Amino acid sequence: MAAESTDLDRMRDQARRWLDDDPDPASRDELRAVLDRLPASAPELADRFAGPLTFGTAGLRGPLRAGPNGMNLAVVTRAAAGLVGWLAAEGGEGPLVIGYDARHGSREFAERTAQVATGAGRPALLLPRPLPTPVLAYAVRKLGGVAGVMVTASHNPPQDNGYKVYLGAQLGGALGAGAQIVPPADAGIEAAIRAVGPLAQVPLGPPGQVLGDDLVAAYVERAVAVIAPDGPRDLRVAYTPLHGVGAAVLTAAFARAGFPTPGVVPDQAEPDPAFPTVSFPNPEEPGAVDRLVALAQSTDADLAIANDPDADRCAVVVREPAGTGTGWRMLRGDEVGVLLADHLMRRGVDGLYATTIVSSSLLRAMCTARGRAYDETLTGFKWIVRAGGGTPPLAYGYEEALGYCVAPDHVRDKDGITAALTVAELAAGLKAQGRTLTDRLDELAAEFGVHHTDQLSVRVDDLRIIADAMARVRAATPTTLLGAPVTEAQDLLPDADVVILRTAAARVVIRPSGTEPKLKAYLEVVEPVAEGDVPAARTRAAAALTTLRGEVATALGI
Repeated sequence: MAAESTDLDRMRDQARRWLDDDPDPASRDELRAVLDRLPASAPELADRFAGPLTFGTAGLRGPLRAGPNGMNLAVVTRAAAGLVGWLAAEGGEGPLVIGYDARHGSREFAERTAQVATGAGRPALLLPRPLPTPVLAYAVRKLGGVAGVMVTASHNPPQDNGYKVYLGAQLGGALGAGAQIVPPADAGIEAAIRAVGPLAQVPLGPPGQVLGDDLVAAYVERAVAVIAPDGPRDLRVAYTPLHGVGAAVLTAAFARAGFPTPGVVPDQAEPDPAFPTVSFPNPEEPGAVDRLVALAQSTDADLAIANDPDADRCAVVVREPAGTGTGWRMLRGDEVGVLLADHLMRRGVDGLYATTIVSSSLLRAMCTARGRAYDETLTGFKWIVRAGGGTPPLAYGYEEALGYCVAPDHVRDKDGITAALTVAELAAGLKAQGRTLTDRLDELAAEFGVHHTDQLSVRVDDLRIIADAMARVRAATPTTLLGAPVTEAQDLLPDADVVILRTAAARVVIRPSGTEPKLKAYLEVVEPVAEGDVPAARTRAAAALTTLRGEVATALGI
């Protein structure tokens, strides 16, 4: 009983110190309400003060709430002060470029970041309105920014927000110019954030310079230049931005490129931080693209495309071949990834082709057969854009989570706008020949075998479940999968919390998500195509993958 009282006193003291430093009256009121509900609210208060948000795969990301373990004005002010201080300590010169999406708090967080920058004597350039993340990544390079900040939580739930940091050429180097931060910059920025004193002592300057729409027009112009100017353009596209910020930029790019204007899902067309029509604003989640498919059917579209809310990812939905009886289906990220890679290779785009350890092995097989340079990285575009050390230069990179970089010299990050344009170019060219994207996938399968991929993904409320599962598979690593011996078992600790298992015809990669409370196992089965019978090979591969999923679930204890 005395211990509980001591814990409550300690939490009250933490909360009161936070209240004394919090610049936002609304979040102070929110935290006071939690205090007023003690002791019933003790678990919630403990979670809010469990520790500060730290720079993970995508910078800061967390729920909108008062306290150090949430996204709020105090956390953003401290993060901005730490970032600006680190840039100065590193000798970085030039403006800080700041973008934001349409989530709750995004504009306020962006404007506070600008005030912190100008208060420290550094110019701040603010994008003119809520815009896609790729526009910010482009702007960092275009405007010679020392760094960039994008306030977004991408495809996280509505109650979240986040804070991505990009570096310019001076501190990021040639490969990291306009790319997300990597070690040791992330640790340096985090240390600088911890060193920030009372927020009342952080000087706030003017709001910075709000950029004009000419920047967005320049992004669109460069995006359109990614595809050939004289290719077929007869293509009916249905599109959804999933209540995010992609619609205006994507439709402008399609129109500038000469494609018919895509039809947009009406009740998902405008930015809405509540994301009212979807459970999770992520194209990969069940039901997220149901309205898109309905629009595609009603308009007899050739192709359906979805961006995630900050438009750095691109999902592609295709009509199944006649007679399959399944209507429309979303292509897996690996399928779109190899389609784009194959298209760029056929266009003669030279350089390095890269993907991650959790993506399909098909890209490696294609590069080997076609004499293209290939590299494989840890997950995240911050690693993909640095693949191969720049020799040869990156031509294309993708990750299975619907992220594609088709033009590294334009945006050195995943870009859902240029990916959509390039998919449309490919689809229109195939349509002119009386063929489809699924026909091209069958061609690749016939040449390289069916590479069937899927995920076993478990969302948890308690992160200990993930830690226990990782410990379990390390302690009792399977020696066989699908009746075949495991020929390679890799544990990437301490560099990454990843376990990789391989057999002659299967691969499993297990890791915690870097952006969500999920445990993920990435599964792949490779099935040869006998006598050109691709459908039969796909059936065998699907059955094997179902079995593999069960074996991995058992090994993880989930």
